Amino acid sequence: MRQGPLAGRYPAAAAMVMFALIPYLALSAAIGPITPIIAHELHMSLQAMSLGSGMANAGYAVGTVLAVAFAQFLPQRRMLVLYVSLLLIGSILTAAAQDAGMFIAGRVLQGLCTSLLLIAAVPPLALGYGAQKVRWTAAIMNLCIFGAITLGPAIGGLQAQAHAWRPLFWIVAAVAAGALVLALLTFEDAPPANPAAPRAPLVIGLAAAGSVAAFYGASELLTHKFLDPQTCAPLIGGLALIAVLIVHQYRVQRPLLTIHGILSSTIPVAGIVIALFAAAASVSVSVLTASLLVGRYSPVHIGLLYLPALGGALLTAGLLGLVLNRRAMQYLPLAGMVFLAAGIAVFRIKVPSTQALTLIGSGLTGIGLGATVAPALFAAGFSVPAANLQRVFAIIELLRAVAAFMIAPVFAHFAVTVGGNPVNGTGIALWIGLGLAAGGAGIAVVIYLLGGARPQAAQLDRFLTGQGPAWYSPPLLAAVRDRASTGALAQEPTRP
Repeated sequence: MRQGPLAGRYPAAAAMVMFALIPYLALSAAIGPITPIIAHELHMSLQAMSLGSGMANAGYAVGTVLAVAFAQFLPQRRMLVLYVSLLLIGSILTAAAQDAGMFIAGRVLQGLCTSLLLIAAVPPLALGYGAQKVRWTAAIMNLCIFGAITLGPAIGGLQAQAHAWRPLFWIVAAVAAGALVLALLTFEDAPPANPAAPRAPLVIGLAAAGSVAAFYGASELLTHKFLDPQTCAPLIGGLALIAVLIVHQYRVQRPLLTIHGILSSTIPVAGIVIALFAAAASVSVSVLTASLLVGRYSPVHIGLLYLPALGGALLTAGLLGLVLNRRAMQYLPLAGMVFLAAGIAVFRIKVPSTQALTLIGSGLTGIGLGATVAPALFAAGFSVPAANLQRVFAIIELLRAVAAFMIAPVFAHFAVTVGGNPVNGTGIALWIGLGLAAGGAGIAVVIYLLGGARPQAAQLDRFLTGQGPAWYSPPLLAAVRDRASTGALAQEPTRP
C-alpha cells in the first residue's frame, strides 16, 4: 500500500482537514459585505450573485450524498486527493474570475468539494487514531465549521473596507493548495468501503435535483415574491424531493444512507432536531441583525461587533473535547439551545441592536451554535456502530445544509416584506428565530423523555473497536410503547 511521508501522523491529518474545510465555510459568511464589490467588478447583478451562492450551497448539500456513494466503490484516499485538487481549481477560478460564469463555477466547485471532503476526511480522522484523539477531532470539526462561519463577517468587513475582494479569494486558494500538499503527504491508500453495495442512482438523482431546485428557489427571493411560481415551485418541489429521498432510504432494504437506524432511535432523532432548529435560527439571526447595521457603521466595524461569536465557538470547541466521553456530552446540545435563545432574545431587546447588545448577542449565539450542531452530530454518530459514522454525518449534514443555508434567504425576504419596513420585519423574524430555538429544545427534550433515554458516558473504546455503539439509544418512543404494552397486559382477564 502506497503511503506518504506523513501517513499516520495525526497532527498532519488534522491540519489537512482544517485547511480543506475552512475556506468555503468562511467565505460563505464573509461574502455578504463584499457582494456589491464583486458584482460591480464582474458586471453581475445582485440576483446573479444570489444565484451563485445558492448553487454553491446546493453543491455542498449534494456532496454529502456523493461522498458516501463514491466511498463505497472507489479508493477512498485517492478520491480525497481528487476532491482537494478540485477544491483548489474552484478556488483559483473564483479568485481569477473575469465574468459571472467563471466565478459561479468556481463557487459551485468549492461548495461541492467542501462537503465531499467533510464526509470523506472527518470520519477516518475520528476513527483511526484512538480514543484520545477523538476529542481533538470533535473540537477541530466544531472549530472548522462554526469557527470559520463566525470569523467570516470580520474577514468580509476588512475586505469591504479596503474595497477589494480578490486578496481574500487568493488567500483561500493558498489554503486549498496547502490542503492538497497535506493530502499528498498524509496519503495512505485505502480500498473502497463496500464494492458489493447497491448502486444508488435514484438517491443521487433525488439529492441533486432536490438541492438544486430548493436552493434555486431560495436564491430567487432576492427579486421575486415568495408565492411567485419562479420561487415557490422550485423551493417547495426541491424540499419535497429531499423528503422523498429520506422516505425512500428509510424503507428500502439496502440503503445508501442509514436513515432507518437514525430515525428509529431516540438520541439521533433528538440530535437531528436540535441541529436543524439551531442551524436555522442562528444563521438567520446573524444575517438579519447585521443587515440593519449597514450604513450605521463601517463594514469592518460591523464585522468586529460579531467577533465575540468566534470566541463562543472557540470556547465550545474546547468544551466539546473535554466532555466528549462524559455524561455531560448529552446535556451540551440542550445547554447550547438555551444560550442560542438567550442570544436571540438580546438582539430582540432593541432593533436595530446597539453596539453593546450586538457584542453580547453575538457572543451568546456563538456559544449556542458551537454547543448544538457539532455535539448533536457526534451524539447521533455515537448511537450507531462506527462503520456507519460516515453515513450518519452525511444525512445530518445534508439536512443541516438545507436548514442553515436555505432558511437565511427566506428569513431575509420575510424581514423586508412583512411588517411594513425592514426594522419591524426583522423584529418579527427574530421572534420566529427565538421560537425555533426554544421549540427545538422543547421537542428534543420530549423525544428524549418519550424514548426513555438516559444520559450516558460514551464508551469510546468499544465504539472504535467496532464492538457496538458508544452508548445505548432506545428505540423511538420506547417508553410510551412499554407503558402501552404493560397496560394492555394488565387489562387482559386472568385465565383459571
